Amino acid sequence: MKKVAVIMGSDSDFPVVSAAVKKLKSLEIPCEVHVLSAHRTPAEAAEFAKNAKANGFGVMIAAAGMAAHLAGVLAAYTTLPVIGIPMKSSALEGLDALLATVQMPGGIPVATVAVNGAENAAVLAAQILALGNNELAEKLEQMKRQMSEKVATKDAAIRAQAEQL
Repeated sequence: MKKVAVIMGSDSDFPVVSAAVKKLKSLEIPCEVHVLSAHRTPAEAAEFAKNAKANGFGVMIAAAGMAAHLAGVLAAYTTLPVIGIPMKSSALEGLDALLATVQMPGGIPVATVAVNGAENAAVLAAQILALGNNELAEKLEQMKRQMSEKVATKDAAIRAQAEQL
């Protein structure tokens, strides 16, 4: 199975990004986690992206706050799908990172999840990889069934509470 690269602009992003790593591991998707900066280590970020496909990666997840250029820089150097996680890390509550992540120029797409949406970034990466992996697709279908069952249980409980009013 192809690996997922989980790249963050700063180690301070890890408490949020760890949700993506946990979700990938729960789906038995191999991943590597790195700190690379679009501004402080641009050559290293470019080199990583250029070699990602040859190094066995199938998807890249990039988490960055404020100017949030990391996902776009990685996407500029690879044909692999890149998923951006805008991080809530400034006085603008992540709006700056969200806008920076979604405003990519033509030909350099970055799929973008919610601010601090690390778990959804992992699920989206898994869905991309599942296009060519039936076993992973079944794990995702099971995950969706479990979510549905939890909602049905909550629905029954809240209806019972409402009847008591």
